[in-house]
Amino acid sequence: MQLRYRYRIYPSAAQRTALARAFGCARTVFNDGLRVRSEAHAGGLPYISDGDLSKQIITQAKRRPERAWLGEVSAVVLQQALADLNCAYRNFFSSITGRRKGPKVSPPRLRSRKDSRQTIRFTRNAPFRITASGKLRLPKIGDMDVRWSRSLPSAPSSVTVIKDAAGRYFASFVVTTTDTPLSESPREVGIDLGLTHFAVLSDGRKIANPRFLRHAERRLSKARRALSRKTRGSANRRKAVTKVARAHVRVADARRDWAHKLSTQIIRDNQAVYVENLCVSGLGRTKLAKSVHDAGWSLFTAMLAYKAERYGRHFAKIDRWWPSSKLCGVCGALTKSLPLNVRSWKCPCGAVHDRDVNAAKNILAAGRADRSNACGDRVRPPLAEALVDETGSLRGASPTARTKVPALPCGEHVKTKRSAPRPPGVAPVPGPGSRWRRSSGG
Repeated sequence: MQLRYRYRIYPSAAQRTALARAFGCARTVFNDGLRVRSEAHAGGLPYISDGDLSKQIITQAKRRPERAWLGEVSAVVLQQALADLNCAYRNFFSSITGRRKGPKVSPPRLRSRKDSRQTIRFTRNAPFRITASGKLRLPKIGDMDVRWSRSLPSAPSSVTVIKDAAGRYFASFVVTTTDTPLSESPREVGIDLGLTHFAVLSDGRKIANPRFLRHAERRLSKARRALSRKTRGSANRRKAVTKVARAHVRVADARRDWAHKLSTQIIRDNQAVYVENLCVSGLGRTKLAKSVHDAGWSLFTAMLAYKAERYGRHFAKIDRWWPSSKLCGVCGALTKSLPLNVRSWKCPCGAVHDRDVNAAKNILAAGRADRSNACGDRVRPPLAEALVDETGSLRGASPTARTKVPALPCGEHVKTKRSAPRPPGVAPVPGPGSRWRRSSGG
């Protein structure tokens, strides 16, 4: 499995200038490639291949005076920027043709120097390496200090340098890890995600919603008010923008760290984990949008998915239309209506249910039912069709009295003529167009 290991880096002032130059060159190559292909499409010309575009945008552009400064950065950075453009086009074409599943992908757009996130990527073609002193050496940038929070499991295949909105720099390494399955656990759990409680487990445990954004609203509001009083284009406004970004980054980091710890604990304790396939994008357009985005359900379920694959656990999502809350976990009765303000209800069978705990138990039961048929076979076998030698048999006739009809190749038909009139008292033989029911057994 390929994973990303991200570390904080601390470039010097000269290295920050070199990184800014590399960010600008990569952005220019991306935008130039997008402009050339857009103009070719508007002019009715054929699609420019990746190799021809690289020659035109990088190789030939360096020889022109207006693009001579592209040679000041590593060529791998420019090639990877163009590879990102080609990948964006392939994803767009696969989306509109139906080969790519999921939401539709829009065509690539121009990159801006005002984007909150700037990135460049170095591959093995570029001689980047980690020195003996623990520094990251990048071509035409130099050796940068790295905060090694953990060791790399293997040699990285590429490294991406990231600058976020708060002005922090990170190095993201792509490494190949060996899956280390955990020991078998007899426990399985179903999880019902919500807002009152972030997660309710099928064993009755309720995990409180931390609400990181809600708790930081006062600090965020103060930073935004200070930003609104600054003059546009001034240095003080740039500092205020950075303060707002740092406040948001602090919330995002806390949410991500909390989700990592919770997902790791659940994966270690349970052999199978089942959750509901929620439509977070749809819920994000309701009046509860702020609380939905603050919860971070998609982030949490994505962590559960890749950690289950890495540690040999089973993870599955059940259908979002499954009535997990309205279904009685004891007798299976379905309640007609169950508003959101009803947190507990009583079934006609006499069972009293907590809404969230009952939903988690039903999610666990539905996940187990789907997993038992995970081999791909149909749950209910199809109706048995009559074989060739069965067609035309009399109802109740013995097997020896059936007329054996030789099988015909597919698509061929045969017409038979009656040689003699049917004797009185003999029932007609049902043909393919008969209203008789076909036999389903031998």
